[in-house]
Amino acid sequence: MIKTFDRYFIKLFFKKIILLTLIFFSLTFILTLFEEITFFSDSSKSAFHLPFMITLLNVPATLLELVPFIVLISTQLFFVEIIKKKENELIKINRLDNFYLIKLLAFCSFLFGIIIITIYYPVSSKLKFFYFDIKNIYSEDAKYLKHYSGNGLWIKDEIDGEIYIINGSSDNKEKFLKNVFITKFDKNFDIVESISSRKADITSNEWIIENPIIFRDNQQIQLKENIRLISHFNFDKINKTFRDLNSLNLFELMNLKKENELLGYSSQEVDLHFLRIISLPIYLSIMVIISAIIMLNIKRDRPYIFHVLLGILLSVIIYYINNIFNIFGLTDKIPVYLSIFFPIIFLSIISTIGLVRINEK
Repeated sequence: MIKTFDRYFIKLFFKKIILLTLIFFSLTFILTLFEEITFFSDSSKSAFHLPFMITLLNVPATLLELVPFIVLISTQLFFVEIIKKKENELIKINRLDNFYLIKLLAFCSFLFGIIIITIYYPVSSKLKFFYFDIKNIYSEDAKYLKHYSGNGLWIKDEIDGEIYIINGSSDNKEKFLKNVFITKFDKNFDIVESISSRKADITSNEWIIENPIIFRDNQQIQLKENIRLISHFNFDKINKTFRDLNSLNLFELMNLKKENELLGYSSQEVDLHFLRIISLPIYLSIMVIISAIIMLNIKRDRPYIFHVLLGILLSVIIYYINNIFNIFGLTDKIPVYLSIFFPIIFLSIISTIGLVRINEK
C-alpha cells in the first residue's frame, strides 16, 4: 500500500512540475523571441528562422534560473489537488502522516536537482554557448574583442576608423588599467603610433591615460598632462566576460577559476555561479518543504487563485533575498560561500520550525 501511495504521489508531483515547466518555457520563449526579433531586425544577413532558432538555444539556460520557483509552485498545486480530492485524509487512515508526504516530495526534488546538475545543466550550457557563438556573428560588437592571456588583458578596439590593440593588467577591483601599452594602426594595419602609461582610468568609455609616453616617427615624447581616449570599453564591460557563465559547464567553470587565479583576477563571480549550481538539490528540497508547510497551515476554504498568488509572492521574496546576498558576496561584504549558503540556512531554520507541529494539521 505504501509503495502504491509513493508511486501515485511521485507521479502527481512530477506531473505538476512538467506542467509548470511547459508554462514557464512558453512564457520565456515568447518574451525572449521579441527581444531577438528586435536584435535581428537591423541585420539584412539574418534569415527569417534565425530569431526562433537562437531563442530555443537561449531559453533552457534562462529556465534554469526559474527551476526553484517552478518546484515551489508545483508543490502548491500538488497539495491543492490532493486536498480537494481529500487524499490527504487517506494518508492518515493508512497510519501515515504529513511528514511522510513532505519527506517523499523533498527526496524527489533532491533527485530532480541532481538530474538537473548532471544532465540538464551541461546541455543548457552548451546550447547557451552556441547561442552566443551565433549571436556574436551578427553583433556589431564583433569587431571589439577582449581576451585574457598570460600577458594580461588584451583588447582590440576600433575608434574613428583606426584600430587599437591595448595591453594591460587589471585586478577587477580598482577601476584602472595598469602598465598600459596601446598600439594604434590605420585601416591598412600600418602603425601610426604607440602609447605607454603606468595607469589609465577606465571608469567610463572616456579613458584617462595618465602621463603617457608616445612613440611616433621614431621619436619618444613624454607628456606631463593626461590624454583622453574614447573607447567602446569601460570597467564594467571589461569585467563582464563575453563567455557568459551560463554557457560554461562545471568543468569549464573550474578551469576558468584556475585561469583567473593564475592571471591574478578575481574569481568571485565564478565561485558564486558554481556554488549556486551545486547547491541546487538542497535548495529545491527546501522549496518543497516551505511550500508544503504553507499549504498545510492555511485555511482550506481559500480560493484556488489565492494559492497561486501566494506562490508567486513567495518566489519573488526569495528571489530578491538571494540577489541581495549575491551582491553582498560579489562586493566583498560577506564571503562568497556565505552569500549562497546563508539564505539556504535561513530558509532551513524556517522549515524546521514549521515541521515541528506539521503532523497535527
